[in-house]
Amino acid sequence: MTNRTELFAFLGSEDTAPKFFDHVSDTVQWTVMGTHPLAGLYRTKHAFFDATFAVLPGLMRDGLTLHVEQFHDAGEYGIVELRANATTLEGVPFDNRYCWVCRFDEDQIVEVRAYLDSAMVAYVVGRGNATTLH
Repeated sequence: MTNRTELFAFLGSEDTAPKFFDHVSDTVQWTVMGTHPLAGLYRTKHAFFDATFAVLPGLMRDGLTLHVEQFHDAGEYGIVELRANATTLEGVPFDNRYCWVCRFDEDQIVEVRAYLDSAMVAYVVGRGNATTLH
C-alpha cells in the first residue's frame, strides 16, 4: 500500500492525480459539505469526479491542484487538510482550504466527508456558468 501521506500528495499534480483516484473505491460514498452547487452525496467515484474534479480545473487559468498541509492517521480513518492554489479565469485567487475525513478499507478510500469554503466554490462555479452541475 502507498503511504497515506504520499497518496494525498498525488493530488499536487494533474499528472499524478489519477494515482490518487486508483485508491478510491468505485463505490465510495463521498459527501461534499456546504451550500454550493457541488455540495451533496456522491455514491460512486465517477459521479464525484465528474461533478467536481472534472469541472473545477476548467474554471481556472492553469487547472487546479491540491497540496497537503497536514495529515492525521487515525487507523481506519485519515484526516487530511488540503489547500488549493489557483486563479480563476477572471483572475480571482482561488485559495480554498479543505478538510477531508476519509475512511479506509485496506488501501482503498471507501468514504469521504469533505469540508470546504462554500462561498468560494459557489462564486467560482456561478461565474463559470456551470450552475447545472449537480
